[in-house]
Formats: sequence, C-alpha cells, structure tokens
Amino acid sequence: MRRKAINIKVGDINIGSESEITIQSMLNAKSDDVEANVRQAVELEQNGCQIIRVAIPNMQAVQLIEPLKNAVNAPMVADIHFDYRLALECVSAGIDKIRINPGNIGGEDRVKMVADACRAANVPIRIGVNAGSLEKEILSKYGAPCAEALCESALYHVSLLEKFDFHNIVLSIKSSDVATMVRAYELTAQKCDYPLHLGVTEAGTQQMGVVKSAIGIGSLLLKGIGDTIRVSLTADPVAEVIAAKNILKALGLRRESIDIISCPTCGRTKVDIITLANEAEQRLANVKKPLTVAIMGCEVNGPGEAKHADIGIAGGNGCGLLIKKGEIIRKIPGERLIDELVAEIEKM
Repeated sequence: MRRKAINIKVGDINIGSESEITIQSMLNAKSDDVEANVRQAVELEQNGCQIIRVAIPNMQAVQLIEPLKNAVNAPMVADIHFDYRLALECVSAGIDKIRINPGNIGGEDRVKMVADACRAANVPIRIGVNAGSLEKEILSKYGAPCAEALCESALYHVSLLEKFDFHNIVLSIKSSDVATMVRAYELTAQKCDYPLHLGVTEAGTQQMGVVKSAIGIGSLLLKGIGDTIRVSLTADPVAEVIAAKNILKALGLRRESIDIISCPTCGRTKVDIITLANEAEQRLANVKKPLTVAIMGCEVNGPGEAKHADIGIAGGNGCGLLIKKGEIIRKIPGERLIDELVAEIEKM
C-alpha cells in the first residue's frame, strides 16, 4: 500500500503517490563549465534521468540554467545553500525547483521572499535535511544525529515555509547510515503528507554505494514510502541513474525494459553461463519490452526455474533449449544460444 502524498509538479513531472516513482541525479561538472554541464545533462536524460539537479554555489552559476533548460526536457533543480538571493535569481531564470533549507538562509523576511517568489512562479521547494547539518539545538536535545532528530529538523524547516502559506514542498531526510535513514523516513512519513525524496547520502563508491542505496531505498519502497529517488554515488552520475532503474526494476516498479533472471551456476553446468548471462544483458540493454528473460545453466534449473519467465534458455552439453512461457520450443546449438534468444525476443 503506497503512502498517500500530495502531488507536486516539477516542470512536466509529477511527484506524489498518484504518480510513478521518478529518478533523479545531480550534475558534477564544474559550475563555470557550461559546455560540460550541458553535455552531462544530455547524457543523464538519455539514460533515463527524469529530474536533474545542478549546484548553484554563486551568482555566476545561475547562468547555467538557461542553456541546461534549452538542452534537455528533464526539469532542472537548483541546489542552493545559505544565500536566499541565489534562490530568487534562479526562480527569475526559470528554474523548475529549488533545493534549499529555509532555516539556514537568514531571518523570516528572507524565508518569506523565497516562498513568495516560488509561489508566484509555481516552483516547488525541496527541503533537504541530513545528519551532517542538524541544528545545534536539535543535536543537543538528542545527543546524536538519530532518526528522531532528523525528523524533527525536517518538520521544523517545513513549518518555516508553512508559516507563509507555502505547501509546494518535497522532503528528503538523508543519512549515510542506512538504518538511521530508513527510520527517519518512516517517522516523517507518519507526520506529514508531503512527497518524500529518498536517498542514502554519502553512500560511497559505486560498489558499496549501490548496496547501501538498494537496502535503504528498496526497504522503504517495499513499505510504500517514497515518491522520487536518487542513488548518491562517488561515481559518474549515469551510474546513479542505472542503479536507480535497477532498484525500481527489482521491486517490480518499472517494467519498461528486459528483466534478466539467471542461475548462480554450479558443478552441473555444462555451458559458460556467466558469459551467456552477461552477453544477454548487454545485447538486451536497450530493448524496451516488459519481458522477463531467463538464462539457466542446466536441465535442473532450466524448464522448472524458468517456468514463469516470458522466454529463456537452458544450457546443456554443447547445446541448449529455448523455452517460452514454460514450454520447450526447440533445441539450439550452444554457439547460437544468445543469437536465437535475441532474435526470438525481437519478434515478441
């Protein structure tokens, strides 16, 4: 059961419980290199990124917004810290969403200016709380950046905007500790109906970062919590998008591409199942069909384990079987297994 969340519109993208869970990433090119940022944004969009964030550390960086919006259809989010004037300038420049914490931009007059500007332009604000930026009072109250502290901080920032009748809000409550992150989102989900942006912050390099993100983001999505996600990796941002797509695919929340299931191989296997599975994954990567494809190594795991797949192969001694919906279609020479599997998928 999906947690109910109000709808927030970011450009042409809807974020909320009535919409699909969207994928985000962030540009990491230098903010003064317009060409590099545009190139990276285009690559992200081509790989399935639906919302793109860009750091705006100074007034010069505001100049990124126009060329980025001209280059991609994905809505752009301005990532801003401390300086409310950057938020105002980004709104004037046509940004689709602001990421800012109202509590660290100064007095109520500044918060009101940002809220009024965003309301007039219909620009939502994402409040981004994380364990490394908790208010001193909240940190002192709890003694550590625990889930309860993160939740209280997030709701405090929300109250600053609500005071000026601003409710076009998305919330993120991130921690690099997976258990803390999960609990913080669970607590916050119970206390408000704003859309939640999920992520494990500072998750690490690609291998471990994907594992942490899959556990944290995946466990929340299984509970119906979460409306948009970013996998944060110390890696090429495209890797973040691919990881996010795979998380959604693994949970059955995205079915627009091939889902490969393959056996872990054992001593019974008479074909190079590892090479076959990797080749199948590579050749089917861009096939936009919601099919489950089984790559099995022997007669034990073959027809039985692949019974619920749409199509698959099971390797044998120098040959293999092509299986469709649990039925054996024909025998194939070993060297032709992937070619004939791909050809059959193209007909489906």
